[in-house]
Amino acid sequence: MGVPTLPIRKTSTLLNATFAAPDLTTFCRLDELGLEVIGQHLAPDRAVLECRVVEPDPWCRKCGAEGVARDTVIRRLAHEPFGHRPTTLRVRVRRYRCGHCKRTWRQDTTRAAAPRSKISRGGLTWALTGIVVDHLTVSRAAAGLGVSWHTANAAIIAEGKRRLIDDPARFDGVAVVGVDEHVWRHTRFGDRYVTVIIDLTPARDKTGPARLLDMVEGRSKQAFKQWLAARPKPWRDGIETVAMDGFSGFKTAAAEELPDAVPVMDPFHVVRLAGDAVDRCRQRVQQDTRGHRGRSGDPLYGARRTLHTGASFLTEKQHARLEALFAVEEHVEVEATWGIYQRIVASYREPDKKKAKQMMRDVIDAVATGVPTTLTEIRRLGRTLKQRAADVLAFFDRPGTSNGPTEAINGRLEHLRGSALGFRNLTNYIARALLESGGFRPLLHPRLR
Repeated sequence: MGVPTLPIRKTSTLLNATFAAPDLTTFCRLDELGLEVIGQHLAPDRAVLECRVVEPDPWCRKCGAEGVARDTVIRRLAHEPFGHRPTTLRVRVRRYRCGHCKRTWRQDTTRAAAPRSKISRGGLTWALTGIVVDHLTVSRAAAGLGVSWHTANAAIIAEGKRRLIDDPARFDGVAVVGVDEHVWRHTRFGDRYVTVIIDLTPARDKTGPARLLDMVEGRSKQAFKQWLAARPKPWRDGIETVAMDGFSGFKTAAAEELPDAVPVMDPFHVVRLAGDAVDRCRQRVQQDTRGHRGRSGDPLYGARRTLHTGASFLTEKQHARLEALFAVEEHVEVEATWGIYQRIVASYREPDKKKAKQMMRDVIDAVATGVPTTLTEIRRLGRTLKQRAADVLAFFDRPGTSNGPTEAINGRLEHLRGSALGFRNLTNYIARALLESGGFRPLLHPRLR
C-alpha cells in the first residue's frame, strides 16, 4: 500500500500558504475575548491557560480620575475544549483604587465572559453550537467544558435564548403554519401533552426544512387560540394557510384568530384516518369470525401490514395473499374498507392535482351517504370526511402544505427526549426543543443552508 497523500488542490493551497510563528492566544481564539496567554499547565484531566487582560482599565468610572494598580485577583473560566481535554482559563484581573474618591474596581472582563459567569463566551459558543448543530447532549457539553451539568445547562439555555430564541426576527416570513399535538412526557401524573406550532413555509417553497416556532402547554383549542392572539396583528394577517389534523379545536381557533387563512387537513392525517378504519374493521371481523384477537397463523392478522401497502407497490406474493383473503365471504367488509383506503391513497398520489381533487371528492361523496350500516368504520370515516371536506380538498389547491414535516419534527423531539433520558421541567424542554428544531443551524454554521 502506498502512503496516502492529500489531494492536489489542498496540497498546493498548503504549500502556497504563509505560516506565522505559533501563537497560543490566536490558536485558542482568546484574542477575540480580549485575553492573552502568558503560561500553561497540562494535567491529565484538563489544560489550564494562564491569561491576562490585554486592555488596561485604570480610569475611575465615578469621578474619572486615574487609579493606581492595587493587586491582582484570579477569575477562572471554563473554555472550549481542545483535543477532547477540558480547558480552563486562569485569568489575572488587576484591581485599581482611585486616590480621589477611594473607589476600588477590577479590569473589565465582559469581553471574555458575562459577569458572574463560570464559562467564557468562547466556551458558550462552542457548547451552543454543539447542542444546535451537532445535537450533543448537555452531559456531553458539560464534560467538554469541565463543569457540572446544572452549570452547563443553565448557561446554554440562557445563551440560546439571548442569541436565538428571543430574536424577534425569528417569526418573520411565516406564511404557512402547521399545528399538532405532542407528548412531551410519558407519565400517569400531570399534563403530558403540548401543542407544537411549526413554520411550514420553507417546506412549501422548497427553500429549506420546516422549523419549530413554539410549543404551548396543553392540546386544546384555547391553548392554540391564546398563542395566536399573542402574536402581532400584522403577523397574523400574513398567514395564508394552516395545516392541521382532524381535531376540531385547532380548526375553530384558527378560524377565530386567522379568519383569512385557509385551513388544510393534511394528507398524513387523512390517510391515517382511513388506515385506522381498515385496522378497526379487520379487528372487528377477526373477533366476529375467530372469537379472539389476531394470532400468528390467522389470515387477517398475517395481512395486517399488506393491507396498508399501496396497491401500486404490492408484490405478486402480496397480491396473491390479498386475493385469498378477500375470497372468503366473511372478509367482504374488510375488502370494502380497504378499497376506500386505496382510493384515498391513489388520489394523493395522482400527479394531476385537478384530477386528484375530483378523485377525492368522489371518495367523500361515496362514503358520506348510502353506506350499509354493517360498515361502521366506513360510516364513521364518512362523517369525518364530510364534515371536513373543504379542508381536505383545500390541499389540492395548495400543494406542499402537508403536516408531514410537523410529524418529522415530532420524531426529532422524540429523539431529543430519549437522548436526554426524559425531561421533568416543561420550560426547559421547550427551550431545548427550540434549540433542536428551531432552524438555528445556519445562524451558528453559515455553511449549513
